[in-house]
Amino acid sequence: MFPLMTAFVSVAMRVNGRSVSSSVEARATLAEFLRDDLQLTGTHLGCEHGVCGACTVLLDGRQVRSCLVLAAQAADCEVTTVEGLSEPGGELHPLQKCFQEEHALQCGFCTPGFLLSAVQMLEERSGPPLTDDEIREGISGNLCRCTGYDNIVKAIRRAATEQSR
Repeated sequence: MFPLMTAFVSVAMRVNGRSVSSSVEARATLAEFLRDDLQLTGTHLGCEHGVCGACTVLLDGRQVRSCLVLAAQAADCEVTTVEGLSEPGGELHPLQKCFQEEHALQCGFCTPGFLLSAVQMLEERSGPPLTDDEIREGISGNLCRCTGYDNIVKAIRRAATEQSR
């Protein structure tokens, strides 16, 4: 029998505005690095195949499924997790407030992925307000088994409206 060899790589990146570095297994996903090494457990692991969207984070401002990205691939990048949307002990991000006020979550498992997908959508938007169809398209990579999506769409629409004022 052959001995198992585990290769490690050094990674350095900015996570939620903070510089971090570590030695991780070469095969470690970004989700594993965030959850296990950095204790940022808001990044949820659902399907681990990139289908559900629960592990969505922003990598240099673009949404990615952190279960499909190796931690080493995120080296020298800026990563934003749901924990990075508001300051520790600070106020909620406006989008988080809208989710709360519009009852856009039930169990909350999918919520971090929806929030980060919506953050990117709202940051990229200029011009007329988002339509419900555009919002549904923007969140189509995220699955929710509780809410039926209507309140999620309402929350994002409200955040977009408030942002454009």
